[in-house]
Amino acid sequence: MSEDREEKSFWDETLSSLRQQRDELALQLHLGKAEARTEWEKLREKLERLNQDCEPVKDAVGQSAGNVMESLKLVAGEIKDGFDRVYKSLQEAPPEKK
Repeated sequence: MSEDREEKSFWDETLSSLRQQRDELALQLHLGKAEARTEWEKLREKLERLNQDCEPVKDAVGQSAGNVMESLKLVAGEIKDGFDRVYKSLQEAPPEKK
C-alpha cells in the first residue's frame, strides 16, 4: 500500500513540475525564436497526452501497471529533457525581431 502511495505521489509531483515548467516556458516563448516555438508545441502536446494517459493508471499502480508506468516515466523524462532544450535555446538566442 505504501508503495502505491509513493508511486501516486511521484506522479503528482512529476506532472505538477512538468506543468509548472510548461507555464514558465510559455511566458518566455513570446520573445523566443521559431525553432524553440516548434519544439514547444510538440512538447506541449506530448505533455497533454501524458496527463491523459497517466490519470487512469496512477490510481491503479498496484494492478500490474509496471510496464505502463515505466513507459509513462520515459515519456515524462523526454518531456522534461525537451523543456530543458527549449529553455536553453531561449537563453542562448537573442529575441527575434518582428
